[in-house]
Amino acid sequence: MTPRAAVIGGGISGLATAALLSREGYDVTVLEARGQLGGRAGLWERDGFRFDTGPSWYLMPEVFDHFYRMVGSTASDELELTALDPGYRIYFEPGADGSSPIVVARSREENLAMFEAVEPGAGRRLAKYLDSAKDTYELAKRHFLYSTFADFRDVFGRDVLRRAGRFLPLLLTTLDRFVARRFSDPRLRQLLGYPAVFLGSSPFSTPSMYHLMSHLDLDDGVLYPQGGIARVIESIGDLAVGGGATVLTGARVTSIVTKPVGGAKPTVLGVRYIDASGAEQFLAAGTVVLSADLHLETQLLPEDLQTYPERWWEKKEAGPSALLLYLGVRGAVPELDHHTLLFARDWKANFSAIFDAPTHIPEPASIYVCRPSATDPNVAPEGFENLFVLVPLPADPSIGRGGLDGTGDARVEQLADTVIAQIAEWAGVPDLAERIVLRRTVGPADFESDLGAWKGSALGPSHILKQSAFFRAGNISRKVTGLLYAGGSTIPGIGLPMCLISAELVLKRLRGDISAGPSQEPAASAGAPVRTPGS
Repeated sequence: MTPRAAVIGGGISGLATAALLSREGYDVTVLEARGQLGGRAGLWERDGFRFDTGPSWYLMPEVFDHFYRMVGSTASDELELTALDPGYRIYFEPGADGSSPIVVARSREENLAMFEAVEPGAGRRLAKYLDSAKDTYELAKRHFLYSTFADFRDVFGRDVLRRAGRFLPLLLTTLDRFVARRFSDPRLRQLLGYPAVFLGSSPFSTPSMYHLMSHLDLDDGVLYPQGGIARVIESIGDLAVGGGATVLTGARVTSIVTKPVGGAKPTVLGVRYIDASGAEQFLAAGTVVLSADLHLETQLLPEDLQTYPERWWEKKEAGPSALLLYLGVRGAVPELDHHTLLFARDWKANFSAIFDAPTHIPEPASIYVCRPSATDPNVAPEGFENLFVLVPLPADPSIGRGGLDGTGDARVEQLADTVIAQIAEWAGVPDLAERIVLRRTVGPADFESDLGAWKGSALGPSHILKQSAFFRAGNISRKVTGLLYAGGSTIPGIGLPMCLISAELVLKRLRGDISAGPSQEPAASAGAPVRTPGS
């Protein structure tokens, strides 16, 4: 009989899992509670504007390419990728010495020269820093990112043990301290510390192992898929359906159904869900993959069958939530690049406000702005710009909900006004507010209610040491046979590439594959060469 799998959640990890399992011979059904696919990486369209609702950076391109090859395609077949040059721009809080903007270029050589111009000797030190980042990144891909940690022999192989003297200090030193030992200029230190935010954490608590992130933008450069991240989601969904998977939207799973098995662990029978018409349904499946926020397990199973019950979550640190703004703007905004960052001067206080109790909204905030209309003419009407703004906030749903054209909760809308004014001042766009023709806000309470996000986090559990690698939630239930997990809450962690890898880890579990590296790709079609990430 054809094995049947139910995948809970239609975000990138759920769709990727469906695509992989369909190719493996499973009869797969994806159940997505909302009316559209993508999860955090959704799409919102209005008045000719097209907004990615969450992730907007395309990093680790070899991970995407490996995934596409695993399902019989390639990134070049599915996506039109544009190299961004500059990769991004950083504005710093005005009024301080050395507050002039910094532009991160496409090439390593230009970035070395930029560091040298800011701080004599920093170019040479950055070269060593990036060499270390690349070496750590390649080591992570070979031994950690693609491992289920079902067996540690391949994880801690000779390659890792030989580097133990250098690798262990990277786990025990914070990213901020690691950077500060090498660079003095606060702008350079902020540039190298900021990637911790991509990991849902702070440079003051993230292990310096994650300096590997700087290899991705300062060495490899930043790409943009035409059509945005929504195009990536669409392509993966198409591959899943093309492989035979069924995708149901408006299908809210209410429970995972199990049956006792003698003296052994119970086994899954399937899931119950409410369909788009409001009727209760049962889907039989011998394999269930929970790819939504992992905290959902506390609602879908009785406590005695939960691998990660509420008492487990009470001890975990959430990544930040966020204020999101989707802005349609009349006229050009050349002061903003495709990716623009605005950093507050008091860096430590900024992160402390978000992570240290009692938390509060940082003032001024550090801000990320994406202007995809700088690269993609299809995301805004002619003569207008598309701006996506993200402000990291504490994971606190009480901050409130957003809304359309100022209809969100007062606290959220007031913060949005402040953020727009800050962007206008720091980037030199004094008439920004009066040129906004479309405005939608999203607050922490929206992440909780719309996405089922634990504590309203925009990202999931943060990547502090005790929540990274094999310390992070695993991808298989310890209490129920046939139940597996995928997504940013689980190994290997946060981010679109990590979610693709988490889908592959489900496949490895089902295959009984305990290897630490990426799976062997199937024979390539049309003469395309077979390759693995990093090759």
